[in-house]
Amino acid sequence: MIPDADREIFTKLRDDFPHFASRCLRIRAKEGGILPFELNTIQHTVHNKLERQREETGRIRALILKARQPGISTYVEGRYYWRVTHRDGVRAFILTHKQEATDNLFTMVDRFHEMNNPEVRPATGRSNAKELSFHKLNSGYKVGTAGARGVGRSDTIQYFHGSEVAYWENATEHVDGVLQAVPEEDDTEVILESTANGLGGLFYQMCKAAERGDSDYQLIFIAWFMHEAYKRALPADGWDAPEAFREYQALHGLTDEQTYWAYAKNRQFAQALSQESDDISWKFRQEYPATAEEAFQTGGDQTFIRSDLVYKARKLEVYGQEDFPIILGVDLARGGSDKTRLLDRQGRKCGGHVDIEIDTDNEMDIVGLIGKQIERVNPAKVLIDVTGMGGGVRDRLRETHDPNLIDGIEFGSKALNDETYANKRAEMWGDMRDWIADPAGVDIPDDDSLHTQLCAPIWGRSATRYDSNSRILLEPKDRIKERLGFSPDGGDALALTFAMPVTPRRSRIRVPTDAELGIV
Repeated sequence: MIPDADREIFTKLRDDFPHFASRCLRIRAKEGGILPFELNTIQHTVHNKLERQREETGRIRALILKARQPGISTYVEGRYYWRVTHRDGVRAFILTHKQEATDNLFTMVDRFHEMNNPEVRPATGRSNAKELSFHKLNSGYKVGTAGARGVGRSDTIQYFHGSEVAYWENATEHVDGVLQAVPEEDDTEVILESTANGLGGLFYQMCKAAERGDSDYQLIFIAWFMHEAYKRALPADGWDAPEAFREYQALHGLTDEQTYWAYAKNRQFAQALSQESDDISWKFRQEYPATAEEAFQTGGDQTFIRSDLVYKARKLEVYGQEDFPIILGVDLARGGSDKTRLLDRQGRKCGGHVDIEIDTDNEMDIVGLIGKQIERVNPAKVLIDVTGMGGGVRDRLRETHDPNLIDGIEFGSKALNDETYANKRAEMWGDMRDWIADPAGVDIPDDDSLHTQLCAPIWGRSATRYDSNSRILLEPKDRIKERLGFSPDGGDALALTFAMPVTPRRSRIRVPTDAELGIV
């Protein structure tokens, strides 16, 4: 019979992973040597989010978007070793982007097992380069590499760890195969983690779906400055941070030591890219992102509008814009998953009066909903995308409202500044880009979806940037949707507010009668 004290010890080891990790698991320290696995701040954050999801739903489905080397893979492997060594008849599966990474993670699991406390270490069954089993429990581990087709497809898996998913070969096939081997049952877990690999691809699309609430997955973003080790003592003679880093520090609330670490790390990337070290390079932002949107930017495919400027606009509050006209931009849905988006702009502030999506294809319903916003806000101008189906919406609104108030904009029409821009859409986005970059600052909704849409068009090496007359082109909307899986409706709605110069509209003020004023 097991004494009560021992039963309490074993129960706590079974039910409390951080406790189990610190007492039973050993990891290789970066500075050398083998140490007990004490969860760091990031690992505790991830653990708490996962456990909260498990309590609420009975299972875990998580996407972890991370900066480099915060210890996420170590956490997941430790967690799954804990799971399979305390339960009967369960399997964990690790799938990485390349063989070297697979070998490294499986070596970590072997170390966990070999150095585990003998009092709780289960008996080993099969043990080879791809599998570790515990025969008395009928449980175990398997590993695979994403380059192999059909890997893990025939297994039944309770705990799945996908590592560096953004770099998987045959990514869609693995989702259709090995991920389907995880049943939709309680006490199952799927954890997919990765650094970003640019806009587009399976991992990007899954993160965006989770962000929108369109999947069972929760998105956990790990900013670089959450890592305890990412800080550096300032030089003894002090350090005067360049302007870009002073702004970066203020924007993200960094300490001086964190900012100096970022400067030193950025300098390494800048030198490799032959860029100025006083500016924050795209490579640093990608490898050590401060925001989820920043993580997906790449140097070869830089976005037409800089993500850091959009983030700054999200956090700024602008007041005193009442003397500027309210301009309402309406980007109409073009079918499929698109939604009609309405956004207003008044001076340096966007979305202060109207920021809505309309999820219907019925033109009369759309007309009615736009009309309600017109009556509520009294804008100086309503600018509607009439590319494709929009003409009918514009015409009906002109019948029910002042025709001079409503204007339709063809995205492919001639730009006002046609020496610089190839068409109207490029010009609108160009003017919007200049507006967002205004040193005085602008104010936009603090919305991840809008941020993503504003940064959707790329303007790098793989995108056509100029026409034959050296005029600026913008990536076509259909190509963006093909590449990213969504249409930048919010970006187009805000861009429409720059389609033409607009003067303030006279307020509709009714003059009271003499009788109402008490004049006899």
